[in-house]
Amino acid sequence: MTPEKKAAQFPCPGCAADMQFDPATGGMKCLFCGQTVALAGASGRESVAPHGFDEFVAAGAAKLQPLTGQALQVSCDGCGSVVAFEPPQVSGNCPFCGAGLVAQAKAADPLIAPDGLLPAKVPKEQATGEIKQWLQSRWFAPNALKRFARPEGINGVYLPFWDYDADTDSRYTGARGQHYYETEYYTETDNHGNSVQRSRQVQRTAWYPCAGEVSRHFDGVLVAASKAVNEAKLNALEPWDLESMRPYEPAYLSGFKAQRYQLELPDGFQKAKGVMSSTIAQDVRRNIGGDEQRIDDIQTLYANVMFRHLLLPVWIGAYKFRDKVYQVAVNARTGEVQGERPYSTAKIAALVAAIVLFIVLLIVLKSSH
Repeated sequence: MTPEKKAAQFPCPGCAADMQFDPATGGMKCLFCGQTVALAGASGRESVAPHGFDEFVAAGAAKLQPLTGQALQVSCDGCGSVVAFEPPQVSGNCPFCGAGLVAQAKAADPLIAPDGLLPAKVPKEQATGEIKQWLQSRWFAPNALKRFARPEGINGVYLPFWDYDADTDSRYTGARGQHYYETEYYTETDNHGNSVQRSRQVQRTAWYPCAGEVSRHFDGVLVAASKAVNEAKLNALEPWDLESMRPYEPAYLSGFKAQRYQLELPDGFQKAKGVMSSTIAQDVRRNIGGDEQRIDDIQTLYANVMFRHLLLPVWIGAYKFRDKVYQVAVNARTGEVQGERPYSTAKIAALVAAIVLFIVLLIVLKSSH
């Protein structure tokens, strides 16, 4: 049965039509009669509890479950993303690369179910306006980029993230550098051609071996589990108001898509360790003290590792220009825009020609005077 023919999962109490999540009100809204219904737990006071990392890794497939009872998913042949959506929504185009999702939709495969979700707060119309404003500040962009100013050019998508907590205990070896100064004598020639001896203070560093231990609790190390969005652009969409996180509720997906995580839970923790390591290195340097520090080795033990699977909302669009895919994404909580774009060689050439012409005119005017 096609998604269009499936029964509505969120029927309107007024007209029985399908309701969708409405970012403007934070509840469900009927697209036909306009009636709104508040969602349970919309106060945001409910906590989103983490899970034991080791327990889930050991359990493997036993801990997996469907995203929702009716969720469908489709794979993109263009970028490999797996996109899930709630009936009666259809698959349409891939929000990450713009390719048509031509594969047959199927029931969503089991996964580590989301624990929490940040509901989209920026309506599609506002996101479109933010993109228009962003486009106006892009010099030398091809005119094709302006198609993102149309509402149909962007899709609402919940991106997957892993959120890790851990206690760390790190043992290190290194050296502490203490500065001291020595008087150095040297000879130079003065203004009269005479050789004169002078002195100056030269900084030296004495190194002393040291070893020690530092401990730290990490809370909320966020790792993107999507590989379909440029990581630097995705990081630039921060901050996310995670204090407003809600327990996962399938109704929030109505009218939106959700990307299945592309980074598995253990791989995500390896990335989180990389984030933690920079903070641990700072702790070690403070612990070493002195004027300079040298770290030779750090061995870290991780305990009480917990995680949450979170979904964070973006409005995202993708288009191809000369066989290359470009993306524009909007943080659906704050309206922050990050995007990729090509440069128009025609516009750059026109500007260069205008500058050359201006210089030629200046030369002509100057010579005529």
